[in-house]
Amino acid sequence: MTFIICILIGILTALLGSLVGLGGGVILIPSLLVLNQFVPGFGWATPQAIVGISLFTMIFTSISSSITYFKRGRVDYKTGLLFLTGSIPGGMFGSWLNQFIETEAFLLYFGFLVILISLLFFLKRAPQKPIDLTAKSVRTFKVDGETYHYSISIGIAFFLSLLVGTLSGLFGIGGGSIMVPAMILLFGFPVHIATATSMFMILFVSLVGSITHIALGHIMWEYVLLFLPGAWIGGKLGARLNERLNGKTLEWVLRVMLILIGIRMIVNGLTA
Repeated sequence: MTFIICILIGILTALLGSLVGLGGGVILIPSLLVLNQFVPGFGWATPQAIVGISLFTMIFTSISSSITYFKRGRVDYKTGLLFLTGSIPGGMFGSWLNQFIETEAFLLYFGFLVILISLLFFLKRAPQKPIDLTAKSVRTFKVDGETYHYSISIGIAFFLSLLVGTLSGLFGIGGGSIMVPAMILLFGFPVHIATATSMFMILFVSLVGSITHIALGHIMWEYVLLFLPGAWIGGKLGARLNERLNGKTLEWVLRVMLILIGIRMIVNGLTA
């Protein structure tokens, strides 16, 4: 029974995480916390074990979905590598910090943060100012025959990715719940490019965070292996579904998911 539950959770979290570039950790972690409280056979699911499993599973989710996104030309890998300059050291620091902090207590505050981010999508955006296409900070990217231009501030990108990496290692969330909205709202990314690039970044952030958790002895291998088949299958399904949905639909899916995830985290934080 435990085997079947883990496979199904792996598929569902990877599918939804890959679809909107969140990575799946924001779904996997609350799910395992609930199972730990109410389902026999999940007594092993401590916060440290859950974060370790989440990060390790996201490696396979992100590889699976990134392969699909790369084939479709949706990953802005140059900008992704820029964000990784802050995300990787942040992920190492957050993973190390995890052993000293009661993670559930922070779910409350992080839940409010996720809901706040989701509400930003409901604000009416100001018309985009003309972009100086000769500026070094401007990226030009073509998807499905349409050309997009957006501007990246190196300083903001570094400090934002450092924060996201730290939260990823600390909570095991992958960082997409902050990075995807930030890329869309702050830098003007089209949602399809933001989600695909986020999954590319999550691969490296999750890998670094997992190595740190392995060194700290937080990985329970007998349970991690149960989630990997679902993570691979769900990652591919989510990436393929992403191609079939338009940008507005994806934004609505992202809004709803962030609100539900934020509420779930707040509930877990209050009952911790």
